[in-house]
Amino acid sequence: MLNFNFVLLHVADPVASAAFYSDLLGKPVIDSRPGFAMLPLSEAVTLGLWLASDADPSGKGRPGASEISFDVADVPTLTKLHADWAAKGLVILVEPVEKPFGTTFVAADPDGHRVRVVAGARS
Repeated sequence: MLNFNFVLLHVADPVASAAFYSDLLGKPVIDSRPGFAMLPLSEAVTLGLWLASDADPSGKGRPGASEISFDVADVPTLTKLHADWAAKGLVILVEPVEKPFGTTFVAADPDGHRVRVVAGARS
């Protein structure tokens, strides 16, 4: 049986991306070295940030091709988080909107990866 415990994003600067996510999520960076960094997303899942050119030595790897998603308790929490992230200068790709799976918004990290926040039950 497989156990999901790691998300890996290909990025332009792992150390800068780790600082971005650490500040955004309030989580400590647990490993940081040239070409790679990581931090916990939860007790069970870790976010890895790998230098795109090292992850795909063919040179075809590009930063910004993924989306990660986080759930929040309710719409007021989502609304506050949206305002906080916008005030920090994050690029908001999708303003808060109702979708079949709940209320959501999407921001971009420095590499263009989509960071989605959802309030409400998912089907």
